[in-house]
Order: sequence, then C-alpha cells, then structure tokens
Amino acid sequence: MNVTRAMGAAMRRIHVGNALSAFGLGFTVPYLYVYVAQVRGLGAMTAGTVLAVFAVAALIVLPFAGRAIVRRGPLPVLLTALVTAALGAMALGLAGSAATVILAATALGAGQAVMQPALATMIVDCSPSETRSRAFATQFFLQNLGLGVGGLIGGHLVDTTRVSSFTLLFAIEAAMFLLLVGVMATVRMPHLPQVERAPGGTGGGWRQLVGNRAMVQLCLLGFVLFFACYGQFDSGLTAYGIRAAGISTSALGTALAANTLMIVVAQFAVLRFVERRKRSRVIAAVGLIWAVAWAVAGYAGLGHGSQQMATAAFISTYALFGLGEAMLSPTVAPLVADLAPSGMAGQYNSAFALVKQLAMAVGPAVGGPMGAALKAPYIVTFLVFSLGITALALRLGRQLTAVQDRPWLGRNRVVARGTATEVPVAAEA
Repeated sequence: MNVTRAMGAAMRRIHVGNALSAFGLGFTVPYLYVYVAQVRGLGAMTAGTVLAVFAVAALIVLPFAGRAIVRRGPLPVLLTALVTAALGAMALGLAGSAATVILAATALGAGQAVMQPALATMIVDCSPSETRSRAFATQFFLQNLGLGVGGLIGGHLVDTTRVSSFTLLFAIEAAMFLLLVGVMATVRMPHLPQVERAPGGTGGGWRQLVGNRAMVQLCLLGFVLFFACYGQFDSGLTAYGIRAAGISTSALGTALAANTLMIVVAQFAVLRFVERRKRSRVIAAVGLIWAVAWAVAGYAGLGHGSQQMATAAFISTYALFGLGEAMLSPTVAPLVADLAPSGMAGQYNSAFALVKQLAMAVGPAVGGPMGAALKAPYIVTFLVFSLGITALALRLGRQLTAVQDRPWLGRNRVVARGTATEVPVAAEA
C-alpha cells in the first residue's frame, strides 16, 4: 500500500478511536462523585479518594508506559490499556463496597492514563511534521465533541434514585472501550524511515530526555499551563464562581458548555491562524488570553455590577479559556513530538502526560481552598501564572531550532540517508 494512503487510513481509525474513548468517558466522568458518595452511599471521603486514585494510578503507570511504547510500539500498549479500562469501568458500575470501588477506579484510571500517550504516539507515527498540527487539532476537536455528547446523553440517563441507571452508564463506557479495541486492532501502522528530530547525544530513556533542555523547559511550561487552567476548572474556579460571584449551578453548567462550544466552533478557524506562526509565540499569546480571562473572572466576583453581568463575565471566562485551548492543541503536542529523537516519541509523550497529571493533581489542591476562601488573592495568583506562561513560552522559543518553532520550514528540508539538511529560506516577516 502507498505510504501516504496507509498513513491516511490509519489516521482515520485513530481519530475514530479518540472520539469513541471521549464519548465513553463523557458518560461517567461528570457523575463519578455523585455515584460513589450518594448513589452507592459510601460518603464524601470515599468519593474523594476515588477521584484521587485516578491521579495516583496515572502517576504510577505513566513512567512505565513510555518505555513500553518505545519497546513494543504504541498499538499493543493501547490495546492493553483499553481492555484494562473496560474491566475497570464495568467493575466500577457493579462495585458496592469502598474497597472494590477503589480497585476498580485504579484499573480505570491506569487504563485511561496510558491511552493518551499511546494515541498521541500513533498520531506522530501516522503524520509528517507539516500536517501534524492539523492531526492534533482534529484529535482535540473530537475529544471535546465526544465528551460533550457523552455527558449530555449520560445526563439524561442517570437517576440518582436508581443504581441500575449508573450501572448502565459504566456498561456503556466499557462497551465503548471494547468497541475501540476492535477498531484499533484493524489499524496497520505505516513503516516509515525515521529521521532524527531533536538534538542530543546517544543513549535513550529518561536520562536522554532530562538532558534535552528544550524538552525540560516545555515540561515546566506544560505544568504551569495545566495548573493554571485545567487544574482549576472543576475546583478553584468553580468554588470562586459560586462563593464570590454568586453563580448558580445552572450557570456553571452553561459556562462549561461555553468552553466546549468555543473549542468545537473555533478549533479549525484558529488552526489556520496558528499554522504559520511561531509555536512559542502562539503559546505566549495563550498566556495573555488567559490573563484576560482571569481578569474577567475577577470582575465577575469582585466587581460591583449586576448579577446578570457577573454571570455573563463568568461564562466569558470559560469561553476565553476554550479559545486558548484551541490554540494549544495544534501547538504543544506536535512540539513534544518534534523534540523527541527518532523512536522516542512514546517516551516523550508519556513524560508530558505525567507532567499534566501532576499539574492536575496539584491544581485542585491549591486552587480549591483559595477559590473558596481567598477570592482576590486567588484571581491575582492565577493571573500572574498566566503571564508566567507568556514569559516561559518566549524563553522556550530561544531553545528551539527554526524547524521546531516554525514547522512549515520542514517542507524545505532535504532528507537523505537518515540525515536532514536545511535549505536556506527567507527570514520570517
């Protein structure tokens, strides 16, 4: 089969897989706390433990997942993760005690965590660098669409008075994972000649990764990105909106919907804008957009306008976050891939996923109490973190090669016998 056709066929199945996994997760993620604490009657402490277990399981398995992807390839690792997640989801829907709920959540969390770098590595292997931004943008679009649709349907199926309704949700989630096993088992990964894409000496694994200064700086930047945005969505920002801005639960749901809608509507329009810009400057612009978002959130909770204005400002905050997310999806993940030496994309994707999980664990722990009790310091703190994103992104730009920061220049590279030589190009205007 022609290499381009093989890559296209594999990529279509990978995108279907992303949509199915997100659709399955959307059924259960919004209702997990209510299910454990109220429907199963296990209390808030057990429910909190279950949510923490997801993060802990990810932190444990991700360092090993990267090595497994490098040694075995992303597809076998993905299939193992999917089966593990399916078993965990089904067990969670049937579990009635605290111990079984926690064990089931561990399996589900571990499987979910490994899916992310495995799928990302498959996208890297099936896309040349000049089309990789569009591939990751499509992935992010389908993930958000799947989560939104799954959550919407799941919300109409659940009934807190009937355990069986939640069992049905977890059964659907498990079925989605198993369906995805069938889809991904048909993927035929193209065998492409590898080109060294990142500077560095010999050796591999974590030592080589830590020695890559640009990757270390990107991981630091990634931690701040996820800490200052994603780590606040369901914790600090929610608490701040309810306590400081007087936002109702229905308005909070509208804000979350506005975030998803912004991503779905703006993703490909934004992609056309960022494809010909330096990656470092796009990330820096996201920091500025998020700083504006935090300032708008400050107005919602600390201003003197009407409740309607506060609600509108709070919803706008989530929409602005969505705009930044749409700019990041075709920028950060492809950059991780381009920083990885040939054959090491799985290790680098797993490392970045590990950083994301750390930020997602620390973010709610810091932001939740601050958003509920320290309103003005909370806004100022995360506004400063957003400006820090801009500073870190500009600093990262100085560590990147011309092709890593401006991937379209790669089309002007001459590749021969495993080496790449850059052809001089006109300076960027």
